[in-house]
Amino acid sequence: MRLQIDQKQKEVKAHGTYGFPVLVSPERLSWFDTGEFPWHWHPEIELTLILEGEILYQVNDNSCLLKAGEGLFCNTNVLHAGRHGNSADCSYLSVTFHPRLLYGYNNSLMQNRYMEGILRDPELASIHFKPEVDWQKKVLEQIRKIQRLSADKAEASELKIQIALMEIWLLIYEHVEPGAEEQSGYDRDTERIRCIMVYIQEHYAEKITLEELAEQIHLCRSESCRLFKRYMNASIFDYLLDYRVERSLPLLRDDRLDVTQIAGMTGFSNPAYFAKIFRRKMGCTPFQYRRKQREENF
Repeated sequence: MRLQIDQKQKEVKAHGTYGFPVLVSPERLSWFDTGEFPWHWHPEIELTLILEGEILYQVNDNSCLLKAGEGLFCNTNVLHAGRHGNSADCSYLSVTFHPRLLYGYNNSLMQNRYMEGILRDPELASIHFKPEVDWQKKVLEQIRKIQRLSADKAEASELKIQIALMEIWLLIYEHVEPGAEEQSGYDRDTERIRCIMVYIQEHYAEKITLEELAEQIHLCRSESCRLFKRYMNASIFDYLLDYRVERSLPLLRDDRLDVTQIAGMTGFSNPAYFAKIFRRKMGCTPFQYRRKQREENF
């Protein structure tokens, strides 16, 4: 499985419908081709509940290890990614919803008084929910309630899910204090990160230099590297290699192409180096991955 992401790293999968913009989805990291979900963003808020295992969840320049029974609030339009923590796999519930489900229409009292301060606060890109904290335990209970309502599809389940989301928002509103600091620097840095990611996505099959990437965001090489490392918790070079490996996976499932061709098509000039980086990320060689895919399809 792969996330559907456009050239600006926006997830394009529908999160519910226009009439009821909520998606309740059980997920597992092992379902993704690379065993992790890549950096992306969406205008919906995402609530995550860890069911089994652990996940290292990254939101903008922050990361936290979520354990079974814990959860996360991921704010609208923020970059986020997830990979294995200290466990072999992780099962979790994802609840994504558009904030207009709660505030109704633009410039409503609900939006202006109770939601905008949180939605626009760069310091509230994410909130780590732990059952040891009383109000956060209540949030986690509401997420579990949403899980049950979605699975049972009982009468008026949509109404009950909306009420549960309202209860969660009320708890957040009552227990967090939106900051009043200027966002312009934060927004500018976030956009710079997205610009680098878009350039890599468009040119990963070519030779890419740090100079080219730095030119895209009008910073020097060293500052570009520091900014990317701070936000992504990985170097630009490592991100590029990981993206190239990810792009090689669907090609390896095509028996018409040999591994040397695939290495060249994904920006690796040396097949041996491709195999080395592939093994480091996937835990097997490109040949072993191809053989495994064949066996699973027969």
